[in-house]
Amino acid sequence: MNHAHHQLDLTNVSFHYGNKEALRAISFSVHCGQRLALLGPNGAGKSTLIRLLAGLLPPQTGSLLWRERPVNQARREIAYLPQVDRHQRHFPIRVRDVVAMGRFPHLGHLRRFRPIDRAKTAEAIETMNLGSIADHQIDQLSGGQQQRTYIARALAQEAHVLLLDEPFNGLDVESRCHLSESLFDLTQSGHLIIASHHQLENVTQIFTHALVLDHTQIAFGQAPEVMMDENVKATLHSCHPHDHERVL
Repeated sequence: MNHAHHQLDLTNVSFHYGNKEALRAISFSVHCGQRLALLGPNGAGKSTLIRLLAGLLPPQTGSLLWRERPVNQARREIAYLPQVDRHQRHFPIRVRDVVAMGRFPHLGHLRRFRPIDRAKTAEAIETMNLGSIADHQIDQLSGGQQQRTYIARALAQEAHVLLLDEPFNGLDVESRCHLSESLFDLTQSGHLIIASHHQLENVTQIFTHALVLDHTQIAFGQAPEVMMDENVKATLHSCHPHDHERVL
């Protein structure tokens, strides 16, 4: 995969809910092989940006392009992974069936599973090491196992871009380590990872790039440089004095 051709470009993107401004003048470019952290105070616009990137909201000004096409024309290639602790916790469905849902955008008008769909589902289950729990109900799993299941669904979809909403939230230390390794592996295999994140102390260990929001764009660039920026420190720490105790 030529990473340079798999690029996400935002130019002067803004969004309002009614007359309430959520995001103003957001511009940045990232490409496959990178891991981007979305950082900012509560209500800064991180969730709105993820919804825009997923094509769930239309940008009201500016352009939002994936491979030079509007993101809403690239829905197969962009996968949105919800927060695990909010998502259908008690919905009785097997891991295998959640992963298979990733194939739905590829099915023909008959909506029948073909050998390729079964093969892609099985491959995604194996990649995320879910074979031993593939027939377990999703609501029997730990948060980390659920997170891996949703990543496997995105892999079955053959998505290039994975959008994660606070993926490390509520995970124990071991699960956080496993998830970090998974995100590294995914970018090594050519995916672009974009995740909202609030644990400031580990941004540079997990992510290659960072975007700091407070309705408008405070900073964007390589993670180590962004985290040293004085404006960033003021934005992130003024409302966030105890990194590990408070949710950003």
